[in-house]
Amino acid sequence: MPVETTLAGLRIGLQRPLVLVALPVAAVLVGLAFRRRERAVFTGRSRTLFLASRLVLVTLLVVAAAGPYTLATTDSTGQPTVTMLVDRSASMATTDAAPGDLATAIENEGVAVRTRTVGSESDSPVGDAVTSALAPNGSVLLVSDGRVTSGRSLDAAAGVAQQVNASIHAVSLDSNRTERAVAVSGPAKTSTGVANQFRVTVDGTALGDTETTLSVSVDGQQIREETVAEAGGLTFTYNFSSTGSHRVTARIEGGDVYDRNDVFRKTVRVVEPPKILYVSRGDYAFEGFLREVYDVDTAESIPANLSGYYAVVVQNVAAGDLGNVSALQRAVIDGTGLVTVGGPNAFERGDYRESLLTDLLPVTIGEGGETSRVVVAVDISGSTSGSMSAQQALALDVLNQLGDENRVGIVAFNNQVYRIAGLTGLGSSRSFLEDRIRRLESSGSTDVSAGIEGATQMLGGSGTIILLTDGRAQGGDAPGAAARASERGIEVIPVGVGSEVAVDYLQQVADAGGGVFLLADESNKLRIEFGGETRDFQGSGLTVLDRTHFITSGVEFTARPARTHSVAAARGADLLVAGSDGAPAITAWRYGLGRTVAITAYGENGGLDGLLSAPDSLGITKSVNWAIGDPERLATGITSISDARVGSPATATYEGSSRPSADGYRFTQVDTGQYETTFVPASPGYQSLLAAEYAVNYPREFAAFGQSRAVRTAVERSGGRVFEPDQAAAIAEQVRQEARTVETVTREWTWLVLVVALVLYLVEVGTRRLVRIRQL
Repeated sequence: MPVETTLAGLRIGLQRPLVLVALPVAAVLVGLAFRRRERAVFTGRSRTLFLASRLVLVTLLVVAAAGPYTLATTDSTGQPTVTMLVDRSASMATTDAAPGDLATAIENEGVAVRTRTVGSESDSPVGDAVTSALAPNGSVLLVSDGRVTSGRSLDAAAGVAQQVNASIHAVSLDSNRTERAVAVSGPAKTSTGVANQFRVTVDGTALGDTETTLSVSVDGQQIREETVAEAGGLTFTYNFSSTGSHRVTARIEGGDVYDRNDVFRKTVRVVEPPKILYVSRGDYAFEGFLREVYDVDTAESIPANLSGYYAVVVQNVAAGDLGNVSALQRAVIDGTGLVTVGGPNAFERGDYRESLLTDLLPVTIGEGGETSRVVVAVDISGSTSGSMSAQQALALDVLNQLGDENRVGIVAFNNQVYRIAGLTGLGSSRSFLEDRIRRLESSGSTDVSAGIEGATQMLGGSGTIILLTDGRAQGGDAPGAAARASERGIEVIPVGVGSEVAVDYLQQVADAGGGVFLLADESNKLRIEFGGETRDFQGSGLTVLDRTHFITSGVEFTARPARTHSVAAARGADLLVAGSDGAPAITAWRYGLGRTVAITAYGENGGLDGLLSAPDSLGITKSVNWAIGDPERLATGITSISDARVGSPATATYEGSSRPSADGYRFTQVDTGQYETTFVPASPGYQSLLAAEYAVNYPREFAAFGQSRAVRTAVERSGGRVFEPDQAAAIAEQVRQEARTVETVTREWTWLVLVVALVLYLVEVGTRRLVRIRQL
């Protein structure tokens, strides 16, 4: 083990310091040898001098064997050069980018510029271009709006930059031209009688107070028209009365840069109402509600043959009256949906715990308030320094919501993770944990994945991570860490805190970790899952916990059902809506190929107590639709065909006993009786394949304009800077700083010590000979 020290500003060291242990032994041996052999030659003062010479000689030899060296630093400027990546894709037409002028200005500052062109009119592989331009300890200057349409994302490129210690810099771009794009989102497949919700959005860039007219038509008949200023849109609900393919077309007025994105086309495939089985022994309004939308058969118990049904709805039936639950389990595994509705004879009141049905349900019976293992991970990085008190307040609030029966631990993280308190019973340790949270201080950069990994390590097995952070990470792969935690049975719930929360990034973390993303003002929802008997949730009605799920998206609940069952969400299930007491009201999960939903809120008389009236009824309809899944699952022919974009691949699925044939399309068998074809459309419009219609829209390149937030995120994550277009001098100085390298040079001095020892030895030999000659 080398040792080093600093003397007069010079770092010196020995590679093998243990060799110095031999120095006193060697000195003693030299003294004994000198005494025996040289006492007749040297006397008095000369004898002392020659003994000292021998000791110095031995010391030099031992020091040489120890490997002396010095460390020196050298500052090398090198040849400063910047690689400028210039985006030439179509979306850049609305920006004020002037890369040629910027390159000239940078070169006038004495820094060479290498320019690389990125993208084409309809393609923006900016992430791939950044990745290929990165070099260890190097940097790139990005002149792009960051609207990636193919290849890896800018976030992935920033991850590569971190791995090779490179920096991504960017030029801030403003929009100088008006350009809008219209788009339509909504169901691709539905059935007659279902209220379908569509969202039409207008996005882009606009100068001044320019406006445009947005019109929407269905099958050529205009149904809506609105004036849109800079960006906006509209939402509408439409009920298709006939089967077949229907066309939803949105248009905006032209007058901007491009006209190809002023029209968006969407096809909706409407099929016959799917057939469902309604099982109940009471007279409930839910049956009539279902008949308005679906083809309904009724039964008092589950029959042995469930073929032909897309879903089974069971309402308020006791376990002893359910019938053939084994047949239901097989059907759900094969893809049949199941909706179980509560009442006085259902769930814990109907002895479901003793039935095979409980295996299918996304809830556990009569097991609310059980002990949970929770780790609270608190972001203490520098990005939270201005809101550290808010972080601590939120952490304390979260702790206050957790029931005493939980086992809770705390970790803090920046670019590293710190174990603050191990898992302990909260009831006996609440004051201790609160004190530990109050002592936290902010510092360092942000790596959200470090917090997740540290919390995962503390949990070891199943449990929950409550992640308190703004999500503004400069490193790591938080979604990947959350996915790995989920594989170990750990749920990750990010809670966004701070003035600038990376919402999209934390939503990715939640999706990967099997949890939900909450903003700080929504954190009270944690009480629903973890409050227990000591921290009961008290609401005024139904509370939506996850608005990203199909069932709850766009749904508002105003009903106040009088009762909820004594159940808890099963591990891995999606608790979507809670009742006023925090108990599950609507919960969903997948079982085999099927989907099951538990509606556990009900009224005094066993009905759904207001949930069948608008606006709550949309949530009930969507619950059944989600359980049904594909309303053509049992059909033949083209059962699925996606709308497409010019230049991008699309897929169509055919169900049948033999391979289909169509000009220009090649079908490949992917399963028994199932065939797929992938195709790339060349022009926009409505087109058809084997009587199934699909829409082709403008290329993805023309869907979004203006500089994306992803550019700044990638720059921040890689430790780069964002420059204004007139900051050529600052860019040049940054490049010069990054071109300057400081190296530590190690110089070994063994040879010099040996040379000195040799010279000393020769002087001694010569002197000894002269003494002997004089004595003669």
